[in-house]
Amino acid sequence: MTFAPLSRRLTLACLGSALLLAACGKPAEPAAVAAASQPAAAPAPRVIVVGTDPVYPPFEWQDDKGEIVGFEIDLMKAIAERAGLQVKFVATPWEGMFNALAQGDRDALMHAITITEERKPTMDFTEPYFDASQLIAVPLDAKVGSMADLKKLRVAVQTGTTGDEVVSKLMGKTNPLIRRFESIPLALRELEAGGVNAVVADNGLVAHYVANNGQRFKTVSDTSFVPEQYGIVVKKGNAELLAQLNEGLAKVRADGTHAKLMTQYFGDAIGR
Repeated sequence: MTFAPLSRRLTLACLGSALLLAACGKPAEPAAVAAASQPAAAPAPRVIVVGTDPVYPPFEWQDDKGEIVGFEIDLMKAIAERAGLQVKFVATPWEGMFNALAQGDRDALMHAITITEERKPTMDFTEPYFDASQLIAVPLDAKVGSMADLKKLRVAVQTGTTGDEVVSKLMGKTNPLIRRFESIPLALRELEAGGVNAVVADNGLVAHYVANNGQRFKTVSDTSFVPEQYGIVVKKGNAELLAQLNEGLAKVRADGTHAKLMTQYFGDAIGR
């Protein structure tokens, strides 16, 4: 047996090592190191549950597919997007709405809710997003020119609303001529059927209803009606969510989204 010179053997060994390294590539990084080198995924937006009663067009209603749609729905989606939130709407009857919020079953409420001093001690409101007032709906031939003309008429309202409050103040809370309903649409149907002579409710809904019912009804305002404003409601003390919603609302006002939605859903129906 013969041996190659030492220098040749060293050269061959080095060449073999080089080829082996080239074939294998560089050593794999540990899994933890590789994972750490990847950019962290952005956290998923927080989902907030918003209660609304979808029987209140054009603010909210259910379409043919059962989806909740309307002015407040589109506005809330835009606000949530600007605030880095996602929103889930849950149909919530008016009568149980505030209790659901207090118990934590809803994160927020959006349902044409008037900001009032009486409500502020038990819930928090965002900045206003809609200017409102009460408005009277009567048949086209009715001889009604003000609230005073309603005193001896049958008047429909929604229970527990500001419309209920102004009519009760005029006629007396227990006056049998006041007809109280679970929703304004039910009150308006009673007006259609002739069961009542008038309906008193928020201007956005009443004006929309009259505008979409031909020449059957008219609206009547009154100088005694106090200007109102709607706000999104959150649980008392939920400062973080309140700040997020106010931030989102400010952005949709600034970028024109709010004005666009007002025109889309109300046009000139509320005298803007």
